[in-house]
Amino acid sequence: MTRILIVATSASRMTPGTEPTGVWLEELTTPYYAFRDAGAEVTLASIAGGAIPVDQRSMNAEGENDASVERYLGDAALKAEVAGTPAVGSVDSAGYDALFLPGGHGTMFDYPVSDKLARLVERFDREGKVVAAVCHGPAGLVSARKVDGTPFVAGRRVAAFTDSEERAVGLDKAVPFLLESRLKELGARHEGGPDFEPFALRDGNLVTGQNPASAKRTAELVMEALKAGAR
Repeated sequence: MTRILIVATSASRMTPGTEPTGVWLEELTTPYYAFRDAGAEVTLASIAGGAIPVDQRSMNAEGENDASVERYLGDAALKAEVAGTPAVGSVDSAGYDALFLPGGHGTMFDYPVSDKLARLVERFDREGKVVAAVCHGPAGLVSARKVDGTPFVAGRRVAAFTDSEERAVGLDKAVPFLLESRLKELGARHEGGPDFEPFALRDGNLVTGQNPASAKRTAELVMEALKAGAR
């Protein structure tokens, strides 16, 4: 059975400040259910362990959400998983075939400074396993390195939440850096589609998506990579 590890943010606030944040729920639930429905075993973890904070802006009243979020609202088992995750540093990566990093602005505050996450990304990549991230999830790639010490993303095709999208949502001054710009500074070959439209790409065993609307396509590309034997 294919096994996929999803690691989410533990940041519930944009620091400095008190602006609430967390994971963007659709970016967790859409891949989760896509993987499960395809027969994969999925494990949730988070940077610090415990409950994964959910950005309340990513949930509307029942009946007004993305289909995967609606499914989550009635899924007691998944809610329980989200409420009590192991810390990323305590997870044995052996036996997993893919690593998936959902976004949400919380990732901008704890993904880049997590040495454990950086080492996990490196380990999956060096073992030929799939590494995937969507929207702000690629913030979890910026501190990882290749064997030769160069940035993990250097020379690789990468999609992520764009600078123009960040400005459009009015949070370009709240985040510690603009993700598209940082990826380019690290040598990534950033690609993107129109703001807030689905866009995802695969570069070997690296799969990335641009925004919440890209979560479904990103998950599809992960499954394609696994079927193609990216490992």
